Amino acid sequence: MLRIHFTSADLTRTTLSAEPDPLWETVLSRIRLHDAHRPVTYRPWVRALGEQAGSRAVRAGGAALGVLAPRGPYFPDFLTPLEGRDGLAAGLEALCRTPRRALRGQLERLACGRAMPSWTTPLAAGDPEALTRLAGTLRDYHAAAVAPHTGLVGESVAADHAHRVRCLVTGGLAGLFESLRPMVRWRPPVLEVAYDVDRDIELGGRGLRLVPSYFCDRAPVSLADPDLPPVLVYPIAQEFRWARAGRGRLDALLGRTRSAVLRSIQDGATTTQLARRGGTSLASVSRNTAVLRDAGLISSHRHSSAVLHSLTALGVALLENEPA
Repeated sequence: MLRIHFTSADLTRTTLSAEPDPLWETVLSRIRLHDAHRPVTYRPWVRALGEQAGSRAVRAGGAALGVLAPRGPYFPDFLTPLEGRDGLAAGLEALCRTPRRALRGQLERLACGRAMPSWTTPLAAGDPEALTRLAGTLRDYHAAAVAPHTGLVGESVAADHAHRVRCLVTGGLAGLFESLRPMVRWRPPVLEVAYDVDRDIELGGRGLRLVPSYFCDRAPVSLADPDLPPVLVYPIAQEFRWARAGRGRLDALLGRTRSAVLRSIQDGATTTQLARRGGTSLASVSRNTAVLRDAGLISSHRHSSAVLHSLTALGVALLENEPA
């Protein structure tokens, strides 16, 4: 769990970004491309990415990020500098200006327990050419994998931002934090965040920058160094991903089997009932309901010896708006 400690000054200096940060999106999109079980709401992006997924720019950027930002509890902070809030060019320029001491320390931490390729040695030494090459690789990757899909990403993030602003206006900062449950829990003066590692951040009057992200999934992420300007990048709500993704047919978005399971739930059904209706195994139904639950389309509750599945408001809306 991540515990973020607020002072009274921090409450007045906490901000909510209206747009995603391009460097955070660059790093996180590569992780989504390599998800073993990618959430179904990313299918429109993956389809739109199409042939570019195998392009030189995506492969080179993916390879570099696979080394520098592997799946796990840590990746170096120099990949996502504060200046990224002002756009990709500003962020990459700041990346190239990263102090040598910071580069060396962060890459040494990343290398703990694993072998690093030789091209990271000049990077850790702060070699200007190595930093320029990395910046160019990330710029090309972003241009191929993220930039062409600004409509998909931007519309979803804008809808989420509008929702958070309404919560802030009507409920103050506590209302904003409440809207982010269950990812976070506000226990004044501490914001508890679901996190892979146990740590604390003392804001100390610096405030917190909240940044919505299309490519962040399940839980928020933050910088590893508590002395850097505090930021919390959070995944937008599933309902706003579906606002854009749900314009297609359910079979294309979910797959024929999962969409059939969703339609079969109707006013509620147990795992056994769904297996009988679909003529399939209990194990198959359990796998598919897990995906639907992660997508925010159903909820599941144990009742005696059975598990009862029900449509969420989002699941109902998606079925009602499905094209005939």
